[in-house]
Amino acid sequence: MALRTQSETGIKLQLKEGKKIYFASDLHLGIPGSKQVEYFFVSWLESIRIDCQYLFLVGDIFDFWFEYKHVVPRGHVRLLGKLAELADSGIEIYCFTGNHDMWMFGYLEQEIGIKLYRKPQRFLVAGKTIEVGHGDGLGPGDRGYKFIKSVFSCRFSQWLFARLHPNFAFGIAHYFSRRSRIANGDSDEVFKGDEKEYLVQYILKTQKNERADIYIFGHRHLPLNMKIENSHYINLGEWVHHKTYAIFDGEVQLLIFPEKN
Repeated sequence: MALRTQSETGIKLQLKEGKKIYFASDLHLGIPGSKQVEYFFVSWLESIRIDCQYLFLVGDIFDFWFEYKHVVPRGHVRLLGKLAELADSGIEIYCFTGNHDMWMFGYLEQEIGIKLYRKPQRFLVAGKTIEVGHGDGLGPGDRGYKFIKSVFSCRFSQWLFARLHPNFAFGIAHYFSRRSRIANGDSDEVFKGDEKEYLVQYILKTQKNERADIYIFGHRHLPLNMKIENSHYINLGEWVHHKTYAIFDGEVQLLIFPEKN
């Protein structure tokens, strides 16, 4: 087990020689056609196991996820089985909730040993500070979404939803999944410019002496690899169309599966 301690500035990770950290987000498993995404992603997980020491799943792995006390969503068994296999082999897995799978409560932690986070976290590794999070709700603006997120994050709202029968609740979720932009290929994700990119503004509005060296987010569905003054910003894109991921081995790179250095 790698050394890991908590400090005021972040979680310290000790990366072994020849090992890497891998990052991926936004599979949206559960939308129509996502079974093929799951096959690709499981193949990717198998391909990285030889040199992966830490695996970061950075939100919206599932298009919908809700844990009742004795019921979890059906499906995704290939992914969950592979994650359990990797965890059992000694790879540490960190998972961040996204806006689609924020209702994770403990199942993956208890069954697989995944470490779950609901907010961005900073990690100290190889002399670099890396801030990781899904990215939803960060930065200025987007007040409508921030209000909806506060409602969905409320324990009373979660308690009310849990009163619905799973067949009905998941039926509602699948109805909206079938109509989402990512499911129908109706995506107009283009870079909007620094002033309109919430995550770019989130970084710029952080005081320079408090900025991380590297920021790794998802949510945006647009692969980005850019410098923001003295910081490096990676957006992981998504796996429905792009199949992009990041690695860190002292430096950070954004890659496309099956391409790999």
